[in-house]
Amino acid sequence: MSTSRLSALLGIEHPLIQGPFGGGLSSVELAAAVSEGGGLGSYGAHVLEPRAIGPLVAQIRSATSRPFAVNLWVPQDEERGAPPDTAELAAHTERLRPYYEELGVPGPPPAEALAHPAFQAQAAALLAARPPVVSFVMGVPPRDLVEAAHARGIALIGTATTVEEALALEAAGMDAVVASGSDAGGHRGAFLRPVRESLVGTFSLVPQVADALSVPVIAAGGIADGRGIAAALTLGADGVQIGTGFLATTESGASAVHKRALGGPEARTTVLTRLFSGRTARGIPNAFVRDLAAHEDEVPAYPVQNALMRPIRAAAISQGRADRASLWAGQAAALSGTSRTAREYLDQLVAELAKCRTGKG
Repeated sequence: MSTSRLSALLGIEHPLIQGPFGGGLSSVELAAAVSEGGGLGSYGAHVLEPRAIGPLVAQIRSATSRPFAVNLWVPQDEERGAPPDTAELAAHTERLRPYYEELGVPGPPPAEALAHPAFQAQAAALLAARPPVVSFVMGVPPRDLVEAAHARGIALIGTATTVEEALALEAAGMDAVVASGSDAGGHRGAFLRPVRESLVGTFSLVPQVADALSVPVIAAGGIADGRGIAAALTLGADGVQIGTGFLATTESGASAVHKRALGGPEARTTVLTRLFSGRTARGIPNAFVRDLAAHEDEVPAYPVQNALMRPIRAAAISQGRADRASLWAGQAAALSGTSRTAREYLDQLVAELAKCRTGKG
């Protein structure tokens, strides 16, 4: 399938999108480098307070004159409920206390820090800032938000893990849909069924979504080189979104500990876990994941578990402790290669894809 309609929609030269990373893993430098190279750079803003979103968009806009995307998480029903009561919270805290003590950090954050920034306020700030593209994961954005974005000339991308989710996103007015296979690193975005019922591999999901939708389809998950891009395009995708490969580049906000893990043999194995945030995410297993594996179903939902784990994750990174850090990675992480700039990686992907298309790869 031709990739021209995605390029025309987003104003990009290559049908390549850098996956958005939350929790400090995105950077202005990374998004700008990918956009300057002809792809679509992205920034994950879901943890930002609304007042920080406008300045962020201004920073990216000052770093590149080309299109870029900003990503938000759509809140899910279980994340809108009341936080755990005092007794429940104490039990969750006690489970983690040995790690607070081991890493020498204060106990859990105060109760007011357990909440997530308000989505509606984030969305309003993003609309006011008018980035060229806004992308969403975890659900269908409200109709009034979709209409307001389109009125401002903002292109919208939704993220689906099943065909049913993709159809819901198209019906809601998304201009393109990411078909995110279970191979993908980081948080799973399932929203119509539980994650365990939505684990469709990328190269099974993409052709089904491409057959079902009329809007452009973007393949994501387990793609890290030109061969994967060519395969996705052959299966009907209009473009690809690559996360882990760009996470390993020098401009990403990932820590040195995280990048070393992505470049090592341990990256050949990944698991799904709720332990770091309360939402299911794919990463490289370490001692923390193995030690608390029996408690996967007991930890509180996002954003409570995410807040309880924040001091542990931060201390692990500052102390160089890969055994206690969240090491998000997709199933093709081992193909990400050694340290390089985002532009070098993007140029390599473009060259590899060209060779595959001419039969010389």
